[in-house]
Amino acid sequence: MASDDRRKDEPLEDGRADSGVDSYRSALRSEEPREPSADFSGPRDKFTAVEERLDSAYGSSSLTAESLSEIVGGCTLEEPARGSELSDREENLLTTITEDGDTILHLAIIHEDRFIAHQLMQLFPQDVLNIQNNLYQSPLHLATYLNLVDVVKGLVEKGASLELQDQEGNTALHVACQHGQTECAGEMTREASPSKLAPVLETQNWRGLACLHLAALHRQHHIMKLLVNKGADLNVQEGTSGKTALHLAAELHDVASVKLLLSRGANVDAAMFNGCTPLHLAVGRQDAAIAHLLCQSGADTMLRNMEDETALDLADGNDDILALFPFDDIQISGRSVGSPVSALFSISGTAASPVEQRGRELFLLHWTNRNRHLGH
Repeated sequence: MASDDRRKDEPLEDGRADSGVDSYRSALRSEEPREPSADFSGPRDKFTAVEERLDSAYGSSSLTAESLSEIVGGCTLEEPARGSELSDREENLLTTITEDGDTILHLAIIHEDRFIAHQLMQLFPQDVLNIQNNLYQSPLHLATYLNLVDVVKGLVEKGASLELQDQEGNTALHVACQHGQTECAGEMTREASPSKLAPVLETQNWRGLACLHLAALHRQHHIMKLLVNKGADLNVQEGTSGKTALHLAAELHDVASVKLLLSRGANVDAAMFNGCTPLHLAVGRQDAAIAHLLCQSGADTMLRNMEDETALDLADGNDDILALFPFDDIQISGRSVGSPVSALFSISGTAASPVEQRGRELFLLHWTNRNRHLGH
């Protein structure tokens, strides 16, 4: 996945910190929307936008873990007053935003200081928990990326939004699917009602990928099971070419994912925008094992794509794949021929009536026409 458009953040500087939540939200409203990228199939660069952001924060000398502790320590409420509101001074201090758009909660998570993060979660009202930095990352995005399971749990329990999208269009659940943060995904979905979770499962990032697509692309089988159990649409099409998770699994030669998706009822004949089914992709990649699984699940071998090709047309002479395709449309002596092998066996008989002989001739003509493009 290309990352050329990702900007590199400058180090944090206290003196250039924003004044508060209102000005940050104003800046967000003026931000131009990002254009979606059509490419999602290539390898990711070593450093993602999140990694660049973390590098920037770790390189900062303006805020250390010790200074975070001092700030929070000065604002911690006494137990009897825990339910009261923060003073203006405390709220201004805790909601001050750096030039990178980070609140002190973002910074505590970046520094992986769980204790301070939990203290801040108790102090902050819900809307502050959902502030996004300049890369549109909420605290939940960062906690998920860093696999801080207890922090993710705390944020979800405090009402942090699951629907916020970062600059790549990813929700925190997308991040969990991409990086294999199974426990974080579990915390985000465990107590969520179907009505609350449905919009998250349906959300596609700027590459057109829903959470299930990302989990399939990264072979995250446990997360795939979790998403399906929580109601993810098995047949949702990604936005660039119309692939379902089953198409992606077939492309990746991922037998485990194919078995999982088929066992849960995925549409074996789902068509991409160009008409290709998972069987087209499996046969085109000479994957006899996955083609066999798809045929066992009832894949229609005669469906044609927009190039007017059936899956058989893509077999390229692979005998293991050709053996999967029935020849029920060919009959000799009133009996269907089940495969090229049985057809040839029938033809090799010594005795033949005129009707049988004519049937054999028609079969040979049919077989020749079917395989002319293969040079046979």
